[in-house]
Amino acid sequence: MTAPAPNPMRAYAAVTAAYWAFMLSDGALRMLVLLHFNTLGFSPVQLAWLFLLYEIAGMVTNLAAGWLAARFGLAATLYGGLGLQIAALVALAQLDPGWSIAASVAFVMAVQGVSGVAKDLAKMSAKSAVKLLAPDEDGGLFRWVAALTGSKNAVKGFGFFLGAALLGLAGFRAAVWGMAAVLAVILIAVVLFLPAGLPGRMTSADGWHGWRSKDARVNRLSLARMFLFGSRDVWFVVGIPVYFQAVLSDGSAEGRREAFFLVGGFMALWIVGYGAVQAAAPRLLGARGQPEAEATRKAILWAGLLVPIPFALALAAWVAGGPAPWLTAVLVAGLLLFGFVFAVNSSVHSYLILAFGAAERITRDVGFYYMANAAGRLIGTLLSGLSFQIGGLPLCLAAAGAMAAASWLAARRLRSAPPTTGGAVEISP
Repeated sequence: MTAPAPNPMRAYAAVTAAYWAFMLSDGALRMLVLLHFNTLGFSPVQLAWLFLLYEIAGMVTNLAAGWLAARFGLAATLYGGLGLQIAALVALAQLDPGWSIAASVAFVMAVQGVSGVAKDLAKMSAKSAVKLLAPDEDGGLFRWVAALTGSKNAVKGFGFFLGAALLGLAGFRAAVWGMAAVLAVILIAVVLFLPAGLPGRMTSADGWHGWRSKDARVNRLSLARMFLFGSRDVWFVVGIPVYFQAVLSDGSAEGRREAFFLVGGFMALWIVGYGAVQAAAPRLLGARGQPEAEATRKAILWAGLLVPIPFALALAAWVAGGPAPWLTAVLVAGLLLFGFVFAVNSSVHSYLILAFGAAERITRDVGFYYMANAAGRLIGTLLSGLSFQIGGLPLCLAAAGAMAAASWLAARRLRSAPPTTGGAVEISP
């Protein structure tokens, strides 16, 4: 007997709440780890290593998550993501300050790997559910996915500030235990209140080998996505936080605490602003009733607008030759502008992957797309530590510009990609 279909709005609200809770903990955990180990004297490359397995795990998970969701249902993969994040936090609380740097790096890399699996299980589940729940008419898909993604990033931005604040006020271990406890309560609530009938197992002709999309548009969009997120993480993961912490801290315990709040506050402001622009993107771009071809044209346009911003900031950092008050002001303004243009790009991409993706294999297409997203973050993370250590802030920002240019070149190929007609999705109870 087929389960009754869920109320779309109630199911969407439950999925969004679970996704919010996860991303709050994800943002806080990233800031906790970065600032804590930077304070312990880790080099930029060592800091980048802490996040590499997180991104590698995300790549693998996105391929597997689509297959798992097709077999076990989106609710199961959503619960799995939340549960693994709790396990990662509990494990991280066992970190011993007496361990060597090599042992600490290896342990945190492993824990971050589990967190990377958790994040992409939760992300794929939430985004795929929107494809199946959103109304088809009047730009409903663009509006629903923009609201989910934009609100998620606003919550994650608050998580960045929360992580920095908890580190300054409660310390590393207490902060990690507190987040694990709160997330456990939220997981129990989601299991109890998620409405019955959320899309379950989906029948598909594809086996495990069908990881790559049959639609050239999905594959080319995924390539553009990879370079887009690489262009952000080149400066976001290590370069800018480490630079700002060095500039803003006077070396004393009180100075370090103040720097935690200032760096965490800026990163939070950037992510919150990014999320707000994402949520507003359908209105900014006039998405109501807009054909896919027009959205594709705008994806190419906005990808091109992103390219000069990091190159201009790299030039400013090179001219300054080192820390300077005017450079800090230019960096803050320039990176906020980067965030605005980046957010519009990201929002259009998030719409296009669901518009391009075939309904009968939506979890596979979304999984492949977010595998490319994780690959971009992996490349960006590695380049962030390497470029900052080798050439400082100018090289770090120039590398971001090169990645943005590659994203624009990949997006331009969407114009020549032929569409592939997909079938209807079949849901089993």
